[in-house]
Amino acid sequence: MKKLIFSIIAFVPLTIFAQDFKAEIEKHREEYKADFLKNSSSPLKKEDFEYLRFYEPNEKFKVACEFVATKKREKPFEVPTSSGQTATYTKFGELKFEINGKSYKLAVYQSLRLRNLPQYRDYLFIPFKDLTNGKESYGGGRYLDLRMKEISGDKIYLDFNKAYNPYCAFSVGYSCPIPPKENHLKVAIEAGEKNFAKEH
Repeated sequence: MKKLIFSIIAFVPLTIFAQDFKAEIEKHREEYKADFLKNSSSPLKKEDFEYLRFYEPNEKFKVACEFVATKKREKPFEVPTSSGQTATYTKFGELKFEINGKSYKLAVYQSLRLRNLPQYRDYLFIPFKDLTNGKESYGGGRYLDLRMKEISGDKIYLDFNKAYNPYCAFSVGYSCPIPPKENHLKVAIEAGEKNFAKEH
């Protein structure tokens, strides 16, 4: 009887935590959808939301990372985009983490254009590709956003459940940064946004 009671007590907090995590991701996705309606250059309207697809929230893909900052005088470089143009970024640092016991890393970038705008001064950008691209997720890769204040010393959590598609996944006519080769992960990130289900 004591064992049964202990098992129930031990299980309940984990269940509540899992429910809280799922609720957090669902709230994030509702905010993500709402942003499309606020942006005048958005490729989606409210009636398109039924074609958005996501993986089920998975805590395994919220990973603890070690942040390694780059040198302060890191030179800007050009990132190719889907339109054939380029966008200028600097490398802000790297995130090192593990998935299924294997080590990976992703470069974190800062846009020179956005850095000059007060509301985006601390905005950081992580474009990446993984083994789901061209299958369950968009072939051109997906994106993650961070804010500098989220980095505490050299630690930060990176939540792939919040990975989202570039506008190019929804419609033609957009200029979307292509993830640099250093951000091609040799692992299937089965979290975040999937392929858009509507033809375009």
